[in-house]
Amino acid sequence: MTFNQSTILVTGGAGYIGSHAVLALKQAGYEVVVLDNLVYGHRELVEDVLKVELVVGDTCDRPLLDQIFATRNIAAVMHFAAYAYVGESVTEPAKYYHNNFIGTLTLLEAMLAASIKTFVFSSTCATYGVPNTVPIPENHPQNPINPYGATKLMIERVLQDFDRAYNFKSVCFRYFNAAGADPEGRLGEDHNPETHIIPLVLQTALGKRESVSIFGTDYPTSDGTCIRDYIHVTDLAQAHVLGLDYLLKGGETTVFNLGNGNGFSVKEVVEVAQQITGRTIKTVECDRRPGDPPALVGSSDHARTVLGWDPQYTDLHTIISHAWNWHQKRHG
Repeated sequence: MTFNQSTILVTGGAGYIGSHAVLALKQAGYEVVVLDNLVYGHRELVEDVLKVELVVGDTCDRPLLDQIFATRNIAAVMHFAAYAYVGESVTEPAKYYHNNFIGTLTLLEAMLAASIKTFVFSSTCATYGVPNTVPIPENHPQNPINPYGATKLMIERVLQDFDRAYNFKSVCFRYFNAAGADPEGRLGEDHNPETHIIPLVLQTALGKRESVSIFGTDYPTSDGTCIRDYIHVTDLAQAHVLGLDYLLKGGETTVFNLGNGNGFSVKEVVEVAQQITGRTIKTVECDRRPGDPPALVGSSDHARTVLGWDPQYTDLHTIISHAWNWHQKRHG
């Protein structure tokens, strides 16, 4: 394979969001190299579906990073590699600070050493904590309530400092609930363990699990269940390509929220999934989980204005339909 200055290193490119970003990059004409330790990623998606080079390794491995940058003409890095289980981050914070923070810092230092100063970062709405206002704008105070959100916020601060000190340019995308699957069914969500509501609901529809838990039915929302902002993973991936193009054209370091701008309740998700699958989905109502805000909805006006981002799949029915196609193909 020949490498040119349009080669992008995608860390975590064998994972859910990362693999969709690789697909979007390929469609935009970029060469891609994926770095993934395959703890949660899927080798076959990279090698058989996306058909790009996979380097199996870790962002904490500085010699490996140096070797990658020395042997390929990498123009920029798109960084998805992170542990992302909020509950686990509370019980195992050391794991999260080591992988998410130290791994990213090691990557950034290797980039600097190789004079690569263009970075697209997968951040999260978890940096906001419990919101004061909904929809949440980018200048909302950041008070993460778990170590996962804290690690992402620490990296955002590092990137601000790197810009001032080293002229290192970055885009941080704080996104809400990634959902759905590639509309053509090539890629989709396949976590183990699975914690996201839409795949849990669809696994229940497939008979892979007996029921899905609803945590809290006494929230101050229309039906008492949590409201979340579900953003189609293909739209999410497209925003990352736009963010990369923005930086490569000389854009300044900045932050964007990525969300639909409207939310859907847990009960709405279950109801729409039942309509799409034609199957009864058993739910079990449980107590609230600590730290779950009643509503998390983001304002994405900044991304729409600056990047020209125009989400194509904002309808919950479409999002769940694409996910259902994938789950039937993968697990049916």
